[in-house]
Amino acid sequence: MPAAIEIDDISKHFRLYHEKYTSLKERVIHLNKIPYEEFWALKNVSFDVNWGETVGLVGHNGSGKSTLLKCIAAILKPTSGEIRVRGRVAAMLELGAGFHPELSGRENIYLNAALLGVSKKDVDLRFDDIVDFSELGPFIDNQVRYYSSGMYTRLGFAVAVNVDPDILLVDEVLAVGDENFQRKCFDKVEEFQQEGRTIVFVSHSPDIVRRVCDRAYVLDHGKVVGEGTAPEAISILREFQAKGSGLASMIASINEDSTSGQGQAAAKEEISVPDERVMVGQISVAFPGISGAGHLTPGDPLTVKVSYSATKPISGVLVGIQLFDQKGDVVFGTDSDLMGLEPLDVDTEGELEFSFPSVAVSDGLFSVAVGFTSARDQRIYDWQNQELAFKVISNGKSTGYLKLEPRLIQNGEAVPFRS
Repeated sequence: MPAAIEIDDISKHFRLYHEKYTSLKERVIHLNKIPYEEFWALKNVSFDVNWGETVGLVGHNGSGKSTLLKCIAAILKPTSGEIRVRGRVAAMLELGAGFHPELSGRENIYLNAALLGVSKKDVDLRFDDIVDFSELGPFIDNQVRYYSSGMYTRLGFAVAVNVDPDILLVDEVLAVGDENFQRKCFDKVEEFQQEGRTIVFVSHSPDIVRRVCDRAYVLDHGKVVGEGTAPEAISILREFQAKGSGLASMIASINEDSTSGQGQAAAKEEISVPDERVMVGQISVAFPGISGAGHLTPGDPLTVKVSYSATKPISGVLVGIQLFDQKGDVVFGTDSDLMGLEPLDVDTEGELEFSFPSVAVSDGLFSVAVGFTSARDQRIYDWQNQELAFKVISNGKSTGYLKLEPRLIQNGEAVPFRS
């Protein structure tokens, strides 16, 4: 059976204009030739999405995820290659897409549904369901120009899921909805999955990708650099975030030469495992002095324990650590060199601890990544991550992302605490 979506070696480029000639004189002087730079948003992307699958697209900002989704939705036309989509597609892309600001919510429901190929008669039958799902009944006859971003999201998603699509394309727009509406959307996504519909999902949140997607593709500067189950793809993404994008250029150079025997030999040489290597074993966390609680409060101590093994005793080893939030953003990172410590001498096996006297972050789930590199040539021996390693719950003394302890001074005197 043919796949629901077939993406065959597509590329998409844009022209970036750094100068703009507005007058007739300027255009005549420059012979109407405006200098531009070619930017490839996608390069040689190929994969299939089978019927009933939920596939995620992950990557850094500017990696090409949203451009690829727009190509699948036929909003953008690929510069080269071909995309074959079978079935009715409903796309929930950037905020406000498919809406006219001067029309009311009611009128925009019919407009948006018409753009998705749904007749007025069918919209009449589903109109009440759309309004009920969006929870915008009192505002449905107001112009959408006065809607908040959350209201835009509610209305757009309500239309997309109520036009009976075979394929649902969802971009990061769900991140602007409130928690209750997000839960409602995910319930609907799960309902679609049980009905065997196909979903392509773009998100920066590893938790959402793990929760929703069967598998995922990792994009880096317009190229697919990894794929696998959702946890495997998140792990690949984390490695790219930790190491930078050098790996992508290495893969590209290998692929370009792979048509020749020399290129294939180079590829094998690049990916061969060196004789000298330090490997990350188990990563675990402990909360010193805290008994019974399965979480931290801001300011509590944290210990990250790492076991390791080596192919042989090795000197001149650096160890690094990074903490990630639920979106995959790095909230903290350092290594033994940045800490001003001597390079390590490691035996064939052992254990290390990173001891944090105080974790100065507020609410959230955090992941930990640990890696070993060579102090001599900066070669990465190994890098592994522990997903959702620990949880921090605010004690209510502050809001925001960081846990800071300011002092309040009035006229040179510290304001006393309440008795």
